Amino acid sequence: MRAQLARVDAVLVQALIAAALSFAHLHDVASAAGQDGWKAWAYPVSVDLLLVAAWRRLRSGTTKAAAWCWFVIALVASLGANIATAGLLDLGNVPAWLRILVAGWPAIAFLGGTLLAHSTPKTPAVVEASDGQEQEPEPTPEPPEAPAQRPAVPAALVAHARKVATEHHTRTGTPIDTPTLRARLGVPAPMAEALAAQL
Repeated sequence: MRAQLARVDAVLVQALIAAALSFAHLHDVASAAGQDGWKAWAYPVSVDLLLVAAWRRLRSGTTKAAAWCWFVIALVASLGANIATAGLLDLGNVPAWLRILVAGWPAIAFLGGTLLAHSTPKTPAVVEASDGQEQEPEPTPEPPEAPAQRPAVPAALVAHARKVATEHHTRTGTPIDTPTLRARLGVPAPMAEALAAQL
């Protein structure tokens, strides 16, 4: 247990250090590109949030193409700032193209975050009609139920039922009904109905 906790702690510390360095590099590039005060601190937050949103969408398994697109854009922004502060870029004299990229980043991040947050895949139950409106599909009609088949009746039971029916008709002057036949023979209702049909 202690070894597992130590491994988790080491990973967490490493992640915090990497995040802090990347955060600082993004801040330095934004500041050098003319974004001063709170705006320079907002850039690292914006890049990291877009990265996290894209990663979460990738892990959810939906709209992966869009998630990969925005993940790569955010990763390039983060990685580019880290590399730029390695001495390859004169932060005292930032080129115009980088100033344009930094100035345009909020609109890019807003678009990416909005698309990631609000694009949901259509469920199979929803169909798009010709006029563009979503409609629920009509339920598939169930096949009609086949009529219940009467149970097979042994010939000896049919003969006995005829005797009971004849005796009943002689005594009462009316044909025997199914409930009476069932009661006299002590058989289940389906069997009594099958017998009555053969009398």
